[in-house]
Amino acid sequence: MVIVKLIGGLGNQLFQYAMARRISYLHNIPLKLDISGFVEYKLHNYSLMHFNIIEDIATQGEIDKFKPHNVFSKQLFKLLNKFIIFNHSYVMERHHYFDPDILKIHGNSDSDVYLDGYWQSEKYFLDIEAVVRDELSIKTLPDHENEIMIEKIINSAAVSLHIRRADYVANSLTSKIYGTCTLDYYYEAVNMVAEKVEAPHFYIFSDDPPWVLANLKLKYPSTFVAHNGPDKNYEDLRLMSLCRHNIIANSTFSWWGAWLNQNADKIVVAPKHWFVNQTDVRDLLPQVWVKL
Repeated sequence: MVIVKLIGGLGNQLFQYAMARRISYLHNIPLKLDISGFVEYKLHNYSLMHFNIIEDIATQGEIDKFKPHNVFSKQLFKLLNKFIIFNHSYVMERHHYFDPDILKIHGNSDSDVYLDGYWQSEKYFLDIEAVVRDELSIKTLPDHENEIMIEKIINSAAVSLHIRRADYVANSLTSKIYGTCTLDYYYEAVNMVAEKVEAPHFYIFSDDPPWVLANLKLKYPSTFVAHNGPDKNYEDLRLMSLCRHNIIANSTFSWWGAWLNQNADKIVVAPKHWFVNQTDVRDLLPQVWVKL
């Protein structure tokens, strides 16, 4: 059995599920989700119930069997994980880039594993891409307003443009880690896409609509998508994925909007600087994406 810890926003939850699903699928073992962290986590809610995932929630007893119970034991696991991956273990992510040793772990009736990390690289699950795309399709039907927006998007040369600001600006700790993409980045990305796409229409998504409306000035047709709140984040993700091309922020939310886009000729523009510091994220962005 493999249990995966889910925490963070929707984008993080999708990475965590996809990585664990790969281990579950290839070894034909049960996958269970630990969503207990959302009891005290106030920034985001568990959101995967809207997707066609295998949704088997781990019991507290199953979680307690593998998680370290105090700070000392957690630090010990963290130290050991730097050197070896256990078949029967609490496995913590060792760094931000792809770790091939993680794919060697497996769980069975005698050896279960608990995964604690963010696993932000398609390399963790690319060999089961079709399975991931199928299970991360959204099963919740769109409401009327989103049906109208879907129709507009699929009948235009739609380009999603995502600007993330809220917690990146308001939360001092988060701001020090991520920062925000500059307006220059977005203007350069828009112009680059416009040079390659005939009659582009930009669909703008953001968690800070007033700032975007006051500051982002595009010379191309654009629509601001502001009718879906945090509880309908999956709706915005679906709309992004239906656009022909994508301009993403340094956000796993729009990363997934672009990755789930099934247009074979899509252009995806992403910021080459994901964090404020020089954190190594060499495997975060697919090679074919344009980095600005």
